[in-house]
Formats: sequence, structure tokens, C-alpha cells
Amino acid sequence: HRNLEETIFKTNLEAAAALARQLRLRNLGGIIIIDFIDMKDPEHRRQVLRALERAMEKDYAKTSITGVSELGLVEMTRKRTRESLEHVLCEPCRFCHGRGSLKSPETVCYEVFREILREARAYESKSLLVLASQEVVDRLLDEESASVADLEEFIGASIQFQVEAMYTQEQFDVILL
Repeated sequence: HRNLEETIFKTNLEAAAALARQLRLRNLGGIIIIDFIDMKDPEHRRQVLRALERAMEKDYAKTSITGVSELGLVEMTRKRTRESLEHVLCEPCRFCHGRGSLKSPETVCYEVFREILREARAYESKSLLVLASQEVVDRLLDEESASVADLEEFIGASIQFQVEAMYTQEQFDVILL
């Protein structure tokens, strides 16, 4: 029984450090409720709360952490000071007038690169064809042309691009030729 309590305590300590890192990485803000694994020992609860506070001291954003509630939950607030990851990687959707979001052409280009690498590792081919929207193909041929050339050299195959008018900005296909 003592080993189980120690395991829970150590797991919660690791979770506190990981949680603080993820909050900073994802730049989450607002009211955050943390449900650690229930601990019977009040000293363990205090140490986990202190570990969370220490980990959050590294955070540039203003945070406030309350104690452990009667339900065993830790409540905290975090003020976001920069744009969220979604805001950086996406752009407002032009079809729903900004109520949703689309991946930016730059983000889709990197997804295309990862898919090309996956296909090249899985199948042998001398040439690939990428079908994508006009915005993505334009970016691949202009701003990302050096990356495309490096990728062609790395995989030992040529990469061709074709605009597919019916594709949304996020859609693409990689076809082996």
C-alpha cells in the first residue's frame, strides 16, 4: 500500500512539471482545473502543489494557483500574453467569415513535405505528383522552392505540382508516379 501511495506521489510530481511546460508551450490561458491523482497524505498534496508553483515560476505569464479543493482539484488562472498556437499556424476561414480557421498555406506546405518523406520511405518511386490548392502550390513553387529542391535531392525523386481547383487550402494528395 505504501508503494502505491509513493508511485502516485511521484506521478503527480512529474505531472506538475509536465503541466507547467505544456501550459507555456501551448500558451493556454484562462481558468485551468487540474485533477491530480488522489493522494491520502496531506504532505504529499502540499509537495505536489509546491512543485507546481515552482514549475510555474519559470512562466513569463501571470499565474495564480489556489490550494487543493475539497474535491481534490487544483484551480489556477493563467493570463495569456501572446498569440495562441492556433492563431500562429492558422488563418481566419474565408468561407465562414472568420468564425472558424484554416491552416495557413505555410503550415500545409510543411505537412506536404512530411507526407512526401513518408511516401518516399514506404514506396520506391522516381517521381511524385502533389495535388493541392492554388495557394499551396504557389507557396511551394515560390517561397519553398529551395526546400523542395533539397527534398528532391534527399529522396532521389522529382516532385511535380498540380493545382486542383476543387481542393480547399488544407487538402492535398501525394501521388507516386
